[in-house]
Amino acid sequence: MPLFDTRIEQGTPEPATLPHRGPESGGWRGFIKRLVAPLAVLGGLLAKFKSLLLLLLKVKFFGTALTMLVSVGAYMLLFPAWFAVGFVVLIWVHEMGHVLQLRREGIRASAPMFIPFLGAFVSMKQMPKNALAEARVGLAGPVLGTLGSLGALGIYAATHHPLFLGLAYIGFFLNLFNLLPMLPLDGGRAVGAMSPVFWVLGIAGMIALLFVHPNFILILIAFLGGTELWRRWKTRNTPEGKAYYQVAPRHRVMVGLVYFGLIAILALLMAATYVPDPATLS
Repeated sequence: MPLFDTRIEQGTPEPATLPHRGPESGGWRGFIKRLVAPLAVLGGLLAKFKSLLLLLLKVKFFGTALTMLVSVGAYMLLFPAWFAVGFVVLIWVHEMGHVLQLRREGIRASAPMFIPFLGAFVSMKQMPKNALAEARVGLAGPVLGTLGSLGALGIYAATHHPLFLGLAYIGFFLNLFNLLPMLPLDGGRAVGAMSPVFWVLGIAGMIALLFVHPNFILILIAFLGGTELWRRWKTRNTPEGKAYYQVAPRHRVMVGLVYFGLIAILALLMAATYVPDPATLS
């Protein structure tokens, strides 16, 4: 989930380098014709082959690839092209952690689908059997995502190209942010296996973040998390609800060790890969 303030500016050409277009280019009318013509052709093709396009969107790989390409294009508005590509790949690695663990739990799930500027998501066909299984699914994303970011750091160590240092840093941040104890983030799913008290802390932390740095993404997370917590609160005393959160003490300890261990490791890795001037990554 791309929730960060770092901006990597791309260079823009000086006006003097832009080619001069004389009267032979047809002026604005010629420019509009050249712009509209390919769009009209593309629209005609989409209309003609819309059934095929809808069929392809149902194919897991194609849907993931298409949304990845759209996300890369969106992030290129903020970052250099290769940074945008690497960032989307890191998000994909994170989401694949969830997909692989869901398969281990015997739960059918969609392939990762990307939403520009919001990250990506995996749709579960059913809820995990209990809070411990949900915690394993939630933690699998940051675990594999951390390994992916370490891979970027390894490439930086071998090549000394600052691009990979920036990708490693932003990857560590992405996975650390997702460990906030707030649904629907991964941390919110993990702490449910330990104690509901952590959800209260997550709500307090999110409110504090909204006061310090209000933005649309935090508001969206707070809204989604609030509605999900309300749904779970209403079912807390039902037989199903009580059974769902029955987790053995040793399993609570194991989840806690993984959860807090990941937070500590990611915080240290962020400190080790911090670059004061993001412009050096362009």
